Amino acid sequence: MTAIEELKGIVYKSLKDLWEYEVDQDAILINETRSEFEGDYTVVVFPFTKALRLPPPKIAEMLGEYLVEKENNLIAFNVIKGFLNLTFSNDYWKSSLSDINTDKKYGFHPANGKKVLVEFSSPNTNKPLHLGHIRNILLGWSSAQLLEAAGYEVVKAQIVNDRGIAICKSMLAYQLFGNGTTPEKSGTKGDHLIGEFYVKFETSFKEEYAAWQETAEGKEIYEANKKEGEEEVHFYGRYKNTYFNTYSNLGLQAKAMLLKWEEADEETIALWQRMNSWVYEGFEQTYKELGVHFDHNYYESNTYKLGKELISDGLASGVFYKKDDGSIWADLEDVGMDQKIVLRSDGTSVYMTQDIGTAHIRYEDHGCDRMVYVVGNEQDYHFEALFEILKKLDEPYAHELFHLSYGMVDLPTGKMKSREGTVVDADDLIADVIEEARLGSKSRGELDNITKEEQDEIFRKIGLAALKYFIIKVNPKKRMTFDPKESVDMQGQTGPYIQNAYVRIQSILRKSENLVEARDVDYKELESIEIGLIRKMEQFSAIIEDAAEKLDPSNMANYCYDLAKMYHRFYHEFKILSAESEEAKQFRLKLSEAVAQILKTGMELLGIEMPERM
Repeated sequence: MTAIEELKGIVYKSLKDLWEYEVDQDAILINETRSEFEGDYTVVVFPFTKALRLPPPKIAEMLGEYLVEKENNLIAFNVIKGFLNLTFSNDYWKSSLSDINTDKKYGFHPANGKKVLVEFSSPNTNKPLHLGHIRNILLGWSSAQLLEAAGYEVVKAQIVNDRGIAICKSMLAYQLFGNGTTPEKSGTKGDHLIGEFYVKFETSFKEEYAAWQETAEGKEIYEANKKEGEEEVHFYGRYKNTYFNTYSNLGLQAKAMLLKWEEADEETIALWQRMNSWVYEGFEQTYKELGVHFDHNYYESNTYKLGKELISDGLASGVFYKKDDGSIWADLEDVGMDQKIVLRSDGTSVYMTQDIGTAHIRYEDHGCDRMVYVVGNEQDYHFEALFEILKKLDEPYAHELFHLSYGMVDLPTGKMKSREGTVVDADDLIADVIEEARLGSKSRGELDNITKEEQDEIFRKIGLAALKYFIIKVNPKKRMTFDPKESVDMQGQTGPYIQNAYVRIQSILRKSENLVEARDVDYKELESIEIGLIRKMEQFSAIIEDAAEKLDPSNMANYCYDLAKMYHRFYHEFKILSAESEEAKQFRLKLSEAVAQILKTGMELLGIEMPERM
């Protein structure tokens, strides 16, 4: 139990004893005492004034006197207007430190009997994972880890977008331009190879479209459909999708391939399976590098069929309606939205089709109390519609769905575009940050006395910490810019800065002796920063709970930074191995050991490893 939790219980009991006044314990407001005032925690008494019919300073004075008299752990109080500042005894803080040192799972919550499924990554098999996927993966993984630490049973899942028109674009380009190449023949990682064919299709389509604009047919359509005052460039940008679906030779071939796929044409399916297998091998290499894995993989090529069945049932029951062209729609106007297509007129599915099927089968597989979708904010409307449709279908889980929406990631050079081949692939970015870590470490020369293999492992941990922390520290809803050079800065709010605090402690502990048999019982006068560090570590459990419930890993990332920053300051201001007394030395070693433990655990919840040296 943390000091705040304990204090809430004490204040609750004291209000009852003093005034026979009962208040919701969770409603009692207690904060850390501001640095300009004396005390550890502050009780806000203003909410009690109406019921007690006393001025706030009087309530605070009477409550403070009672608490200090009755509670051994409280040794002093002071009142600033309606705020009661309380001071805990040094023995309390030493006891709390002992609890942290002896509990390797300190801060973790007991099992609460609830199950959550977290869906993240969810890649397309027409291109490799890129920087945007990395933010998705890191948010999904760290949220799942935090939920587990908060007491939930967690299922980590992904839905692989392995079918659809985008996949057929890569397949068609391979048929037209591939000349039988393979990852082995080309020396290219499988997902990268397929991504090159996706870009090739888009490049070829752009050339085809530009040529068509110069034809008599293209100019005639322009004259017949342009809006008054509309420039040619704007018209053709607006008309591109219509051209793809109606006139484009490449577009018609891709659509024909999609129909063949849905009809289970053997040749088409064989090509699809071969190309997807190359992509999956590539994905697994990237996942391994990022240190993530999944409990259950779902594939749209399976779930869209169930989605069609559910839509057919919904059409029969009146949840959906059919338009004259044969397409099927959901009317969501009663919930403030518009109509949403769930099946095309030619019978082929849309994203909504497979999402309906996926949600249903996941509930059947796992019976989760809650499902979390980690998807970028450009899909906000889609998920609002999906959740409302599932409610209309009376799916039992429909009211416990959550979209963890996040902003896009840019680079200092600007926005990325998959179709133009300007995306920064995840593998290249990982290699870049590891190289940045290598260059930074070499300039300091601190690893010259260990083997190259040991150095490479340290560089890997530093580089990945730089990448992961820089992305996770930003609130998910915010758009962000990732700067590889800034991410490895040892002096900024970065992963390596936090790792450095942990490594510094490991170096101290290696030089220390008799830590296990330490006698710090006679260390009486704790420094304010020592109490501050223990108080900060006591918050770890609450930070886990808050980050998990809000699905915001940035809370944990910022907590780890604050703790590391406080320890760096402590290290520079106070001696440890050459402390003023043996008791002070042993206490500070225990304090350092506890800080290292909390930092390591907190960063591991974010998927970040701690090196022993840097």
